[in-house]
Amino acid sequence: MSLLVKEILQIAERRLQDSHCMDPKLDAEMLFCYMLSIDKTQLFLRRSKLLDERSCEEYFNLIDLRAGGKPVQYITGQQEFMGITFKVNENVLIPRQDTETLVEEVIKDIKESDKIKKHNDILDLCCGSGAIGISLSRFFANSKIVATDISEEALNVARENGKNMRVSKKVKFIQSDLFDNIKSGVFGQKFNIIISNPPYIATHLIPILQREIKEHEPIIALDGGDDGLKFYKRIIEHAPDYLKKEGKLYLEIGHDQGANILQLISDGGKLKDACIIKDLSGLDRVIKCHI
Repeated sequence: MSLLVKEILQIAERRLQDSHCMDPKLDAEMLFCYMLSIDKTQLFLRRSKLLDERSCEEYFNLIDLRAGGKPVQYITGQQEFMGITFKVNENVLIPRQDTETLVEEVIKDIKESDKIKKHNDILDLCCGSGAIGISLSRFFANSKIVATDISEEALNVARENGKNMRVSKKVKFIQSDLFDNIKSGVFGQKFNIIISNPPYIATHLIPILQREIKEHEPIIALDGGDDGLKFYKRIIEHAPDYLKKEGKLYLEIGHDQGANILQLISDGGKLKDACIIKDLSGLDRVIKCHI
């Protein structure tokens, strides 16, 4: 039986609401647009039109996936970040708007310096889908970027994104546990910028995360150890050995981790002038410092 588009959207929204999805109306609309490869304007124009039975069935299959907890981004296979559409799947963390604060801070700093006219070597640790490194490569054509991840499955996604964005010659993806394999990098060992959004959720907090996160996103990209600081400790310890003179380190952090990470930087003694940058919600989101 055929239904009006506005009717099927209402049914889908109620189904997702009953399943405790955070934004049922938006999810219902996004999945409808994905199914028909249309945008929100085209959706609005179709609201009073009939949808055939076959398409209704296909749509409700998508809604069932979402109602079962699967994130929209893993259903559609894509997520927008910094105005770019990235491929994502369950091997990579879904890029989030919070992380745009990290990228935007690097872009701002480079533009405010004379380095925008010069060659920059950038190291992106724990790159996942490649969203950070690829976004920076699109803003700065003269930069060479090494992006690493411990997961080969994640790197396969990142490499595909690099190919799709035509930046494969500027961004090299290397399998590495943080700095372990950087010496094999084709651009050498020293960088103007090291940037990372590492796993930072304390292990004991993972079971209480939203089901979309704990049941679908890769735990390896979430688990920051007993205190959530496991990877920050390693990065802060070793980053000075991989930074050029006046090189900078940028880290995304959890909103309640700022004081602890500032203390780690102070205790390390090799990095200085650490400061915290807040995100659009006014929460601590980025720490930057330099050699």
